[in-house]
Amino acid sequence: MTRQDRRQVGWWLFVCCALVYGMLALGGITRLTGSGLSMVEWQPLIGTLPPMDQAAWQEVFTKYQNTPEFRHVNHDMDLEGFKGIFWLEYFHRLLGRMTGVVFFVPFAWFLWRRKLDRPVTIRLLSIFLLGGMQGVMGWLMVKSGLISDPHVSPYRLTAHLGLAFLVYGWMLWTALELFIDQDASPATASAPGFRRASLGIVTLISVTVLSGGFVAGAKAGYGYNTFPRMHDEWFPDAYWDMVPAWRNFFENVAAIQWDHRLMATLTFFAILAYWVLGRRFASSGPVRVGLHLLLLAVSLQVALGIATLLLHVPVNLAWAHQVWSMALFTVALFIHFHLHSGSSRAAWS
Repeated sequence: MTRQDRRQVGWWLFVCCALVYGMLALGGITRLTGSGLSMVEWQPLIGTLPPMDQAAWQEVFTKYQNTPEFRHVNHDMDLEGFKGIFWLEYFHRLLGRMTGVVFFVPFAWFLWRRKLDRPVTIRLLSIFLLGGMQGVMGWLMVKSGLISDPHVSPYRLTAHLGLAFLVYGWMLWTALELFIDQDASPATASAPGFRRASLGIVTLISVTVLSGGFVAGAKAGYGYNTFPRMHDEWFPDAYWDMVPAWRNFFENVAAIQWDHRLMATLTFFAILAYWVLGRRFASSGPVRVGLHLLLLAVSLQVALGIATLLLHVPVNLAWAHQVWSMALFTVALFIHFHLHSGSSRAAWS
């Protein structure tokens, strides 16, 4: 691949990253407003157009009236109220289809023009397949809330969220590798421990995000709305209420919220310690700037999480908390990339 080809492909992948970020943002507000179960069918190819007349709207609304969410939660909702939740889910799915098209069409064009070498082609195919899995998992998540329980499975919601971060991170890393000049050197070659620790930061953030998925899926944020204690307890007595014991980590509201608090606290102090080390070991401008942004991002994320909890999960704060998690992940991945950029890009040459 020529330098120009690499930059073109890199810019295209940055656009795709922005679309995936937009999907996370729109998906968050869809979940928080209870709109995700308004569309009871999955039509990935022919379901692009919304209802176009009153009869079509009534048909879609009738299908929704047969769902457990309508029967147990929104039984007094009329057609106009239904339209309000329908449009959010509709645009979320539409953005997903648009992201797929924006990825696939340029990918096919780059292949046709022979602008991609074999390693890049394999990487992009893997991203495309992961994106397809993300769409399927989204429908499986919705389907879990259409059977008997008017709530989606926390396991499927967390898998849906995790795949979104995986697709985004894999795409962003590839874009950075292609876009930044190959002759750039590692930022801190004299501090291998500092470089390795960057992977630990990315991992901590990722695990905390996944634990947040279970908080969202189990609606655990609506209980124990005090901080730093959970009501009057530092460790909730209800932590081990479920049997077998493993279920507590994924289904017990007390355990899920305590675990998320623990992971968030560990992540914050790990980033704080990493920032202190970075003042000594980070020698490149991008890494130094990234470290300041990372500390700022994690501080804001913790503040948003605490405020969301204390105010009983207002939609705007809970949405900002979810959206900002990907910003925090982005900065951490950016730092990790720059600390490993020389060795990672060597594989492409």
